[in-house]
Amino acid sequence: MSYFEAIILAILEGLTEFLPVSSTGHMIIGSALMGIEPSPFVKLFTIVIQLGTILSVLVLYWKRFFKSMDFYYKLVVAAIPASILGLLLNDFIDSLLESPLTVAIMLVVGGVILLFVDVWFNKPTVEDSDKITFKQAFIIGCYQCLALIPGTSRSASTIVGAMTQRLTRKAAAEFSFFLAIPMMLGASMVKLLKFFKEGHSFSSQEINLLIVGNVVGFIVAIIAIKTFIDILTKYGFKAFGWYRIIVGGIIIAMLLSGHSLQII
Repeated sequence: MSYFEAIILAILEGLTEFLPVSSTGHMIIGSALMGIEPSPFVKLFTIVIQLGTILSVLVLYWKRFFKSMDFYYKLVVAAIPASILGLLLNDFIDSLLESPLTVAIMLVVGGVILLFVDVWFNKPTVEDSDKITFKQAFIIGCYQCLALIPGTSRSASTIVGAMTQRLTRKAAAEFSFFLAIPMMLGASMVKLLKFFKEGHSFSSQEINLLIVGNVVGFIVAIIAIKTFIDILTKYGFKAFGWYRIIVGGIIIAMLLSGHSLQII
């Protein structure tokens, strides 16, 4: 992997991780267009650069993390369903990752849902994500399980789940950001442990690539989060729905034209 490729993937990660558009789908298209060959380090890179995007949430919302312990407990409760299911279905999920068609279909299906979500859940009563109950946090966590299907989007599933619990669009998006921290941190740690357990190690260039990827992802994620909140508050989800449908259509078109897409 070159520095240019690392920067492009980090930009894609930073832009799409917190938006309801599926970072996996964008990684497929980006890696395919650049011709990146899958390798243990490349697979690790796409997960570990999430640490930079996690830091962006901590920087933007640092005051929220000092309010009360209940806030942390609710995040833990919301993280439990997907964590358990992810461990139980790890091999099955990995097999789905080998199917670009699955990703494309879920992008389109999720896009169609986002076209109507503003109409379905248009009477919110919770304007602050800190005010949700433990039951609501758990239900949102159950919706996050849908994101185990590649192409669904963790952000989309948790935001929609939060809106079913009568959170406003902004509150739902912010809780989704917070919930990303334990999920992405856990995924990064598991991936690192597996990488070293399999006998791999980092070269000096690979360490530099990880540093560059995390820094770029951090900067881009800050911009993406701020922009997303503004767009979401003013216009809702429809634009993101159409965007998902277009991206899913592009992947399907590439597959039909004979491209062999590798999911990294």
